[in-house]
Parts: sequence; structure tokens; C-alpha cells
Amino acid sequence: MPQPTGRILILIKPDAVERRLTGEILRRIEAKGYDLTALKVVTPTPQILAEHYAEHVERPFYPGIVEYMTSGPVVAAVAEGHRVVEGVRSLMGPTDPTTAAPGTIRGDLGRDWGTSAIKNLVHGSDSEDSAAREIAIWFPELDS
Repeated sequence: MPQPTGRILILIKPDAVERRLTGEILRRIEAKGYDLTALKVVTPTPQILAEHYAEHVERPFYPGIVEYMTSGPVVAAVAEGHRVVEGVRSLMGPTDPTTAAPGTIRGDLGRDWGTSAIKNLVHGSDSEDSAAREIAIWFPELDS
């Protein structure tokens, strides 16, 4: 019997795009066995970020996130597969690239640059529910 397929939104953030790490990040996700089913390059607007980061809008660090995420293009992707949220988040490693383990995207490719927003290369939805909400924001053309 086939396993149910989950989905996750992945954002390759401006620092990764600028450093030309998009291909390496996507390669790792595909090498793990997940399918990329949607992909586009977009420069986020403050409006889309307010929707995406709705739970953080009132937090003191939010303006730094907006400044960082609007600083250049982002590659938005949807990946699918069994336990994809858990698997991709494991590939990414913890949010802090300084303490992320070697072998993870953030551990191998990221570091703290001493900026107000943590430039940690990549975002991945933290649950199936978050994935559905986030995919609808970044890919409204897809049937959720």
C-alpha cells in the first residue's frame, strides 16, 4: 500500500541565493528522495511576509526579518514525499547556523554574520498545517 504524501514549503532565502547555494540546497533535498513539485524565484513584498510571518509581526525582531527577506530574490519551492516536513527540517538543521551540526544545510553552509536577522539560508514549514497555509501564500495558483 503506498504511503500518504505530505508537502512542505521551502524558501531559499536571499543570503543563499546571493551566495549561489540554491542548487546545492535543492540537490540535497532531491538526494534525500523528495520530489520538487513547484519552484519559482520571487522578491518578497512586505505584504507577503506579513502573511507568512503573521505570528511574529508584533515582535521586536520582525522589522529585521522584513529587511532581510526583501533584500533580494528568494527561491520558493514545494517538495513532496512521505514524512517530508520532518525529513527536510532534519536536512536543514537547527535555526542557528553556528550550532547546526555538520552534515546539515545550515551546519555546512551557514554561519552567523552578526546581523540583526539570522541569515540561516533556508526556511521549511514546521508542520503539515503550516505547509498548507504557507504554500497557499507563496503558490496561490496551486490547489492546496
